[in-house]
Amino acid sequence: MKKIIIALSIAFSFAIPSFAFADQAACEAKAVSKEGKPLYGAAKDASIKKCMGDAKPNDCEAKAVSKDGKPLYGAAKTASIKKCEGGK
Repeated sequence: MKKIIIALSIAFSFAIPSFAFADQAACEAKAVSKEGKPLYGAAKDASIKKCMGDAKPNDCEAKAVSKDGKPLYGAAKTASIKKCEGGK
């Protein structure tokens, strides 16, 4: 089992950038069931995908700038982020 994990780790290191690999490795470590057993298959993929999505910085906050390029504050920033996220 350990050999498979090591082989997959080496294969992934060539396929994705190193900064993303560190995040994925951390997310793979968190992919466990409520009982503490490792997840497999689609459940593991879904857990990693959710974890990777949570780890990414919020692009909508970065886009909350005025026409002059200055960052927005207060209600204007909140409205801009809400619009960017699709009105969640």
